[in-house]
Amino acid sequence: MSTVDNSQRTAATIAGWSGLLTLAIVVFGNYFLLNPLVVPGDAAATAQNFVAHQTQVRLTVVCFLTYSLGVVILLSALYIILKPMNSGLAFTGAVCRLVFSLLWLQSSLNLLGALRLLSNANYLQAFEPEKLQALARFHIGGGFDDYYLGLPFFGLAATICAWLWLKSNYIPKGLSIFGVLASAWCVFCAFIFLTLPNFNKIVNDYMFDSPMALFELVVSFWLLIKGLPRESTATASP
Repeated sequence: MSTVDNSQRTAATIAGWSGLLTLAIVVFGNYFLLNPLVVPGDAAATAQNFVAHQTQVRLTVVCFLTYSLGVVILLSALYIILKPMNSGLAFTGAVCRLVFSLLWLQSSLNLLGALRLLSNANYLQAFEPEKLQALARFHIGGGFDDYYLGLPFFGLAATICAWLWLKSNYIPKGLSIFGVLASAWCVFCAFIFLTLPNFNKIVNDYMFDSPMALFELVVSFWLLIKGLPRESTATASP
């Protein structure tokens, strides 16, 4: 048996809180701030909403930036917890999650770019309003591409972490196995969707990552409520 040290216990608390807070922040930013402003199929109406609610758009940017920072904190904590199981895999998972985090910064830039196009600045007077609205909508839609480009990295990171959770015996084996399957499913769906965009007509795109998100949510609660065991029966790998 290997003893769980204090740094792992502290990291577990940080991982639990950061996992919950980042999920809450990104859900709030996407579904309560951004989505109500976007009118599907109507660039003009979307542009009008963005101009009329610029503070709301900028709050969305702050949420996305905070989420990105929270993911970095989470991946660091997970690396500390899971490194004893296999340092190479733990590092690979951290890097994959970092790539996902950086793409949220790109989403923030896309939103700021849309606001700039709709700012009525003097140098934009050379363009017709309809063209600026279409370009702004193009930038807003770029956030969709950013997410699905990052999703395979997020899924791979979660798959690796779930496998290391399984080896560690820090959380219930059934939960770990569910995490491996849910995360691998997400990676599969993300790659298929990037190759065949109509795939979401066969499998709803919310089903790509919802099982994985549920796994990470439950793990966050587990780490805060139960914490890590005193000892691990896992066999560590170099």
